[in-house]
Amino acid sequence: MVPAGCQPPGPSRLPTLSQGGGISDAWNTVTPPSSSSLLPLTAAGDGAQARPPQCSLPHPAGYFIHDSLDIIFNHQSRSSWEYLVHHAMAISAFVSLIITGRFLVAAMLLLLVEVSNIFLTVRMLLKMSNVPSPALYEANKYVNLVMYFIFRLAPQSYLTWYFLRYVEVQGQGAFLTTNLLLLDAMILMYFSRLLRSDFFPSLRKGSAGRDVDGEKFLID
Repeated sequence: MVPAGCQPPGPSRLPTLSQGGGISDAWNTVTPPSSSSLLPLTAAGDGAQARPPQCSLPHPAGYFIHDSLDIIFNHQSRSSWEYLVHHAMAISAFVSLIITGRFLVAAMLLLLVEVSNIFLTVRMLLKMSNVPSPALYEANKYVNLVMYFIFRLAPQSYLTWYFLRYVEVQGQGAFLTTNLLLLDAMILMYFSRLLRSDFFPSLRKGSAGRDVDGEKFLID
């Protein structure tokens, strides 16, 4: 229901790559230095009725709201408190982006984590089903590690560097930077669990009940 209110009645377009040098207002209302010319992304606007880029954000925000309510209504709040903390951070960040229309490229970049979730889900299903397929689990283990780095660690590192270097440390910029730093800590914590569980099981030290399977929901 929420995303439906953003859709204009006429033709719409998704953001397209810009031919310019610096990152445009899709990043921020103030264009940062030209040295940061990565990911130039702007909304199309050559006379057609453009679809506001922030209209893509209520979909992930709606997921976080739904998943949070699911955890609460199923009385899993105590065991899943860290997911609720993450979801609260994500919801507040997406809502601020929707309201202000700033840092939209950053939001789209963070949604790349969904690619990594495919392999985290496969891993979880293989462990839950007890299917005797060690070769499949072994192959997915290495693919999962690569995808985790490409679609979680790399985008998160780039965004953290960008915000710390170019974004004002006040108001919404300070709020989003704080969110990014907290997410960095969560991602690294769950990455360490993934490494211990799949590559260094001898280091788990009785942490079997805190496996990384639930991490699929952390950065969804």
